[in-house]
Amino acid sequence: MENKMFCYQCQETAGCAGCTQAGVCGKKPDVAAMQDLLVYVTRGLSAVTTQLRAEGKEVSHEVNHLITLNLFVTITNANFDKDAIVARIRTTLDVKQAPLAQVDGRDKLPQAALWDGSDNWEEKAAQVGVLSTKDEDIRSLRELITYGLKGLSAYSKHANALLKDDPEVDAFLQKALAATLDDSLTVNDLVALTMEVGKHGVSGMALLDQANTGAYGNPEVTRVNIGVGKNPGILVSGHDLRDLEQLLEQTQGTGVDVYTHSEMLPAHYYPAFKKYPNFVGNYGNAWWKQKEEFERFNGPILMTTNCIVPPKDSYKDRLYTTGAAGFPGCKHIPGEIGETKDFSALIEHAKKCAPPTEIETGEIIGGFAHAQVLALADQVVEAVKSGAIKKFVVMAGCDGRAKSRNYYTEFAKALPKDAVILTAGCAKYKYNKLDLGDIGGIPRVLDAGQCNDSYSLAVIALKLKEVFGLDDINQLPIVYNIAWYEQKAVIVLLALLYLGVKNIHLGPTLPAFLSPNVAKVLVENFGIAGIGTVEDDLKLFFS
Repeated sequence: MENKMFCYQCQETAGCAGCTQAGVCGKKPDVAAMQDLLVYVTRGLSAVTTQLRAEGKEVSHEVNHLITLNLFVTITNANFDKDAIVARIRTTLDVKQAPLAQVDGRDKLPQAALWDGSDNWEEKAAQVGVLSTKDEDIRSLRELITYGLKGLSAYSKHANALLKDDPEVDAFLQKALAATLDDSLTVNDLVALTMEVGKHGVSGMALLDQANTGAYGNPEVTRVNIGVGKNPGILVSGHDLRDLEQLLEQTQGTGVDVYTHSEMLPAHYYPAFKKYPNFVGNYGNAWWKQKEEFERFNGPILMTTNCIVPPKDSYKDRLYTTGAAGFPGCKHIPGEIGETKDFSALIEHAKKCAPPTEIETGEIIGGFAHAQVLALADQVVEAVKSGAIKKFVVMAGCDGRAKSRNYYTEFAKALPKDAVILTAGCAKYKYNKLDLGDIGGIPRVLDAGQCNDSYSLAVIALKLKEVFGLDDINQLPIVYNIAWYEQKAVIVLLALLYLGVKNIHLGPTLPAFLSPNVAKVLVENFGIAGIGTVEDDLKLFFS
């Protein structure tokens, strides 16, 4: 059967090989084609900006932000709106003209940098997609780099929204993206570049950590309500804290409550958000359960980033998008970096809706980012020295629909009682509502926050290495059993590899975009492995 598209950037890709007729995520072939073309023109613009920097010329923040947002738009489950993606391609081609005119060495630029959009776009997209790189190993590494950069772009964009930039991260992201057009680079060159992506992934996550804590304070241990109130509500999903802040400001005194969903849960841990009396709690679970949960919420839903599941007609008119997110037929709230977004349409919509239908009651606890854990360092260290805590198990990453992911729930249940889970990302929803108890007052599930807060887990590990006087981070009593789904998990993985972490187990399947030879490099150099059965993996980790 002829391929209508090709995409294998997420864990759920068809047959763990690639989506060729339609995306498992719901992405249609025409949308996939325009995403491929958007990546191509963004690579071209990045080649221009990289050449400008080589010539000692400046690149504006506006161009940096455009490139970052373009990549974010193409992350899995972020934007399904073909018209919005086409508009970004046109904008990118237009914006490119001014910096291109400043380049002296045009002969050094690849064809992507010079393409003016005059060809048939569908035909062009077919020529420049993933499979246009014929060598399997080169293709695998180019895509690994690109997906890592997509994850880095997401974290950079969230920092940019809080008016924080890192020129070195921007310059590297563009240089590395442009390098995926360079046919002279060997496998060894691309392996080295992949490790550089991990290095700048650490910088990007540190930038966002500084932006978030600078704006909203250090996360603190917090019990979050998972029940509902009597007022109509707005449900906020995704990752962008600045969007949530603006919505909370605009809902004051309106009689409308605000709830978080999925990756927005950790907003409750920041001190700055606790001042809003209508910030009620968290509704529901991980992103993949939204069809049933959004239907029962009754009020409008704001998707601030990726993790959109194509909506049911029963609530599609209540689904709003903003930022990188988009879905055809759903209202999009505009607003550039530094601008105040107008959420009045959501608020008025909410006033006409019934309060949320209760789906559960109780509380969940979180807020164990690096500052909070380090504040408890003496207690943690003493628990380790006394033997009360024998192992930490990093179970960060993503959740997803596949039944194979129930492994992580069963693994958490079966862990020895002297093991503590360190988590971040929506993977937590596989076990954060289990009654796993505590060890001397230390909860057995320490939730650091969103997927970008995996940085906190790295900081904690490095601090423990220092406290125990160890030479190697891998000497710590920490094992890594990480679930992945999309490109933000890729940058977290590459960041951990850059920091020297070895023997990471990745599941529920290894990425389809890793060729056998590239996978072999990761196995031989870093001990990367998949998962087995719960019983076998417990024996492996705790023998």
